[in-house]
Amino acid sequence: MTSFVGPARADRLLRLPGQPEIIRPGGSALTRACITIRSGDGVRKDGMSVAVRLSRRAYEHAQQLIDKGTAVFDRRDDWSEHQPTAEQENAFIARHGYSEYGMWHLGIDDEKPADAKARYKFPYGDFETIHRCGVLSAESRAAQYKYADIEVAAAHLHGMLDREMVRVQRRPTRK
Repeated sequence: MTSFVGPARADRLLRLPGQPEIIRPGGSALTRACITIRSGDGVRKDGMSVAVRLSRRAYEHAQQLIDKGTAVFDRRDDWSEHQPTAEQENAFIARHGYSEYGMWHLGIDDEKPADAKARYKFPYGDFETIHRCGVLSAESRAAQYKYADIEVAAAHLHGMLDREMVRVQRRPTRK
């Protein structure tokens, strides 16, 4: 099988032999809708099962937040200070439920129940805004644990955030 791994730009994907194949919904071009991986047998290259998969809803939600300008352009190492605390997570779940909580996480662990925080992996925001540092952390951890679909989605979000950051910085200031 073949894999397509690359930066946030869909028109510059790199094909690597011997890796799982990324299937693009609705045709040959990577769309903003979703990225999924077909590994053939549900097992990663390192022999581990593929229980964690990309959450399409969370990926689309993150894109919408960026498009709306609801983003924090922080530094790579800020996530440990910016990520929600356990108390903030619990309060959010109590107000909005696990479905909304899951929209703030790029990964879903299908082996965990839907009403468990452990089901939701790779957080990227603080329940109000998307954080660049959270996306970078998700991208790095997904690569570390070989979740290619989540890594590629996070890389795409990373590219969107960096483009938006440049656009905002170039915006003329009013005097």
